Amino acid sequence: MDEKLLAGIGDVAATSLITLYCHALETISDNPILSDPKSVEITTELNKILSHSAQPLEKSLAYGTLDMNLVVHIAIRAKKYDDYARDFLKKFPDGVVVNIGCGLDSRFLRIENGRVLFYDLDLPEIIALKRRFFDENERYRFIASSVLDYRWMVQVRQHTGPFLFMAEGVFMYLDGKDVRSLVLEIQKTFPGSELVCEVVNGFWLSSPFLKKLIDYKLQRQVHLGKSAHFRSGIRDSREMEQWGSGKQFLDEWSYFDSGETKLGWLGMFGFIPFIRKIQWTVHYRLNLSSG
Repeated sequence: MDEKLLAGIGDVAATSLITLYCHALETISDNPILSDPKSVEITTELNKILSHSAQPLEKSLAYGTLDMNLVVHIAIRAKKYDDYARDFLKKFPDGVVVNIGCGLDSRFLRIENGRVLFYDLDLPEIIALKRRFFDENERYRFIASSVLDYRWMVQVRQHTGPFLFMAEGVFMYLDGKDVRSLVLEIQKTFPGSELVCEVVNGFWLSSPFLKKLIDYKLQRQVHLGKSAHFRSGIRDSREMEQWGSGKQFLDEWSYFDSGETKLGWLGMFGFIPFIRKIQWTVHYRLNLSSG
């Protein structure tokens, strides 16, 4: 494997490696929350390079020393987003799913129904690495682009839908104005589409003390670079409805809603609203008018 494929990955893009390794570690654990054999295959190959690295994050990945609470949370999230995709495809078996910030995720393989048209969208350096492990076909396609370069929508717009856009662990790394602009552009270009996205509580980001706690976790405990920090959030699940007319809030989901026993004593925090929604997921329908 060419080491140069990994050399160009920036701090934010490196979060995709963490997600991948969390999937793999959970898959090989006892009573796994998520079954993702492709992640095990990929990490086995990547370990040949990362095991020789002096970088703290890459060493942590290669030697499987990630915080197991992080592994469990990422696995719970992936399982829920798979469920969102499956529920959408039950209603629309021929629907179009766009996985924004896909990383090295194998969601297409996990939710494949023989009819879905599935797009994986991520930065060029991530898609270049993804091509090393995945093959495109007539129903599974890659788009190498920043999500903020709206030219990617031209390719997806060739289809009639219905459309489901998924942003798992993406929006918090973007500026708030860019998130809002992106949501409005998706609404305008794909009226009637659905959006499932993970968000961070804006109150935590507006508090210098709480923001430092989040940055500490990302940069000291997870070993992400300084460029990987949360930039935006929302105050409540219906906030996007205030960004103009035509957006319908459908539902919300928190890690604590899973009832997963592997959360252990952390599950108690699900009864504390202030903590229950530090990070959570919102589900919207984006209708005709953007206001």
